[in-house]
Amino acid sequence: MDKLSNIFQAIKDDPQNAAYTEQGIDPLYSAHPEAKILIVGQAPGRQAQESHLFWNDHSGERLRDWLGISYETFYSSDKLAILPMDFYFPGKGKFGDLPPRKGFAEKWHKLLIDEMPELELIILIGSYAITYYLHLPRKMRATDAIRDFRQYLPHYFPIVHPSPRNNIWLRKNPWFETEVVPELKTKVKKLLDT
Repeated sequence: MDKLSNIFQAIKDDPQNAAYTEQGIDPLYSAHPEAKILIVGQAPGRQAQESHLFWNDHSGERLRDWLGISYETFYSSDKLAILPMDFYFPGKGKFGDLPPRKGFAEKWHKLLIDEMPELELIILIGSYAITYYLHLPRKMRATDAIRDFRQYLPHYFPIVHPSPRNNIWLRKNPWFETEVVPELKTKVKKLLDT
């Protein structure tokens, strides 16, 4: 068994994930040794977990549009990896899905990233990923990091979560789709074409 397969099994065997494993639910992520781009999001939604396909919803459609890639490329390219902050649906809360479990990314992300030596760009989607990877001060908003995305390049590219819940944010911040998205598409295309 290779290292990535061993990590996958270790995640399933971790007592923290026992309730999911007992229900036959596998961790939902994608890691490849050839990956050049890593997408770090929040956690799978219920629909993604039930279909065993991450970003399998309206948010995923918008994300693929922002990245400028097809459905087929998103799910089949070994140059693209997906590591949510939690690999399991955390459940429903009062105002949407619950946040990713604390300590989950700390436990598993580095192990998986170490097995992807070709990574050149990590796309950080939403406040959980942005705050964790960019070590933002408590008072700094994710919006500020997204607006100043160039300062985190070439390694990190922070973006807003593509959820329909953020339609109001997108209307208030039109610079995102006019300035940020075109640069994101350019960088993604360049890396996928190499």
